[in-house]
Amino acid sequence: MQANSEPAAFYERRLSDSDSHCGQFIPCYNPHMNALGIRPRVAELVFQLYGRPLHPELFDIFAMRRFEREGYEVRIWITRTGHVITFENDDVLLTEVADADQSFSAQRRFLRYHMRGEHCGQFAACNDIIYHTSFQVETVAEGIFVTLHDELLADGAKRGILHRFPASHRFAPPPLGYVIVETRIDCLMFSTFHTFPEENTIIKSQTVIERQRP
Repeated sequence: MQANSEPAAFYERRLSDSDSHCGQFIPCYNPHMNALGIRPRVAELVFQLYGRPLHPELFDIFAMRRFEREGYEVRIWITRTGHVITFENDDVLLTEVADADQSFSAQRRFLRYHMRGEHCGQFAACNDIIYHTSFQVETVAEGIFVTLHDELLADGAKRGILHRFPASHRFAPPPLGYVIVETRIDCLMFSTFHTFPEENTIIKSQTVIERQRP
């Protein structure tokens, strides 16, 4: 079955310091968090799954996209150090977080991993909704990193949601946050890529949310 990586109901908006979240869905940049644009090291990041929404003011959000399909809605935020992706239908709300460890409450937290090596996880929600995820933290030689970085930039110009962060210096590649979404009947898949040039490291993840048929 053919995937649709750019549903027609997509809405995208780049955020700026002047945006206000008050009374709107779109959150604003939080000037109290990493105000100088400093990103933490990869070792300080965590990957988590919650069964509840997380407030946008907890994150520095630089780009967002929202889409609706028959029976569910997906909200994507690219944050300073990763992403927050929320899946919601009439029965289930799941929030995937790849970001700095802020020691959130463990209430309705189903999965939690430090961003190291490779991990796979699964959670069975109600009404036959199954969440599968895997991620990999890969550190490569500088030349290979630049090649992969350029490939992500080229791919991001054609599909998905891509955000370029400021580079650490004039000749350095900018850090990237990149999310691709594909939809099928009874199945949603998203792939994410986050680059950390100062560490020559790329974090890659793939998540599938599907309705398991009897």
